[in-house]
Amino acid sequence: MDRINTIRNMGTDPEKLLEFMKELAVDAGLLAEKVRKDPLYMVDHKETAFDLVTTADKEVEKLIVSRITQQYPSHSILGEESGLTEKESSFQWVIDPIDGTTSFVHESPNYSISIALEFEGKGLIGVVYAPVFKELFYAMENTGAYCNGKKIHVTDHNTLSGSLVATGFACLRAGWKDNNLPYFNAIAPLVRDIRRYGSAAIDFCWVACGRLDAYWELNLQKYDYAAGEVILREAGGLCTDLYGGTDTAHKGTLASNKALAPSLLPFFTGYKATRK
Repeated sequence: MDRINTIRNMGTDPEKLLEFMKELAVDAGLLAEKVRKDPLYMVDHKETAFDLVTTADKEVEKLIVSRITQQYPSHSILGEESGLTEKESSFQWVIDPIDGTTSFVHESPNYSISIALEFEGKGLIGVVYAPVFKELFYAMENTGAYCNGKKIHVTDHNTLSGSLVATGFACLRAGWKDNNLPYFNAIAPLVRDIRRYGSAAIDFCWVACGRLDAYWELNLQKYDYAAGEVILREAGGLCTDLYGGTDTAHKGTLASNKALAPSLLPFFTGYKATRK
């Protein structure tokens, strides 16, 4: 029995879950834009001057958590700002209230709301909403991936020279000595072009819908990519760590169409994961 039928037999309606998540993501996006226009809107820092947190991050996560708690009180929740609220449940929500806070602060369009639901430790449903683009990406296991109701799929490009790829530099903000720059310098001359958008959730979704062929980063947190990974997987893509395995929480992250991954992974031979 597949997992969708398993949870249906547990008395939980998966289609209702998906609709709830889609509505919640859009409402969260509306709140983010509303808070940013507030005269009392505040920008603060976390551990470094580069790592920002805003009033909107906190207010949006508060909204998402409160709605989930009201609708599904027995579920665990992992939020970027509030941490883990663990309960004895097979379900865990993974939330990034504003993925791409720097873009959000600088009024760049590349930020998103990312909401994932895991069942027994694996992503079941993923929803990513990009408010400025008004694009809602979503996927549920074994049902395909969609953007604004239209089914999406990864590209089939299998050569670096014909590919558009993206990356990110969270490792630099974290102050890593062993960072992404050598990999960027090695890959950039060999691909058609390279981009840096600033929201991992958007990058995953854009690989999923074919706007990008691949995306990699060294220092993502689970909440950065949990929803995007479900969407990518259902769009026919592949998410691995930079060793080609599954430990994306500690060993870097590569999101790609399946055809291109074998050409990119060798660039990371010798990569030594900083996070353990």
